[in-house]
Amino acid sequence: MSEEGVHAELAVEDRSVCRIASASESARIQSVSRSGRTGDAVTVEFTAEAAADLDDVTEVFHYGDEVIYRFECPTGATPECACELVESHGCPVRHLDPNEGAIALSFVASNIGALREIVSALRETYDGVTLRRLTRSTSAEGSDDLVFVDRTELTSRQREVLETAHEMGYFDHPKGANATDISETLGINRSTFAEHLSAAQSKILTSVLEA
Repeated sequence: MSEEGVHAELAVEDRSVCRIASASESARIQSVSRSGRTGDAVTVEFTAEAAADLDDVTEVFHYGDEVIYRFECPTGATPECACELVESHGCPVRHLDPNEGAIALSFVASNIGALREIVSALRETYDGVTLRRLTRSTSAEGSDDLVFVDRTELTSRQREVLETAHEMGYFDHPKGANATDISETLGINRSTFAEHLSAAQSKILTSVLEA
């Protein structure tokens, strides 16, 4: 397999994933920016509505109905959030989108092996880690690297969950439906939905990465 870059977008449903995810449960987060490491911390800023009731953040700029908040995220030997975990593998987080206690983040791994290590590390630490999009860079000649996925690897329930999530816009940006919406449509609880979705995407990811 080619050692070319891989652009990945992952979703993490675990509410303990970071402070931004927690803030998104009570406020609509409009944008997020992270600084490079300064000393033993990374500075994080995000924009939310002025009426938001948020703890442990500092208001640094107010305009109209929106406020820019700032906080510092300590860094250390053990990553304290998903972004820090990804960046500890040498891959800067390019985009972060928090929504209702979950986050979607994107980054570029140097190769498939590096991506596999990051995904494994995230799944060891957080629940509900799923792959939303995977794009491989092409050669100068623009050749394609096609991967065929055998859908029979999925159970009927896993396919139903995956198809329902897709049809309801769970993988869209912004989301057309959240995990609660889809689990109610399927008549299952949120944790069961997350388990089926994670298992289905894990099988698909294995097919893609090992092709």
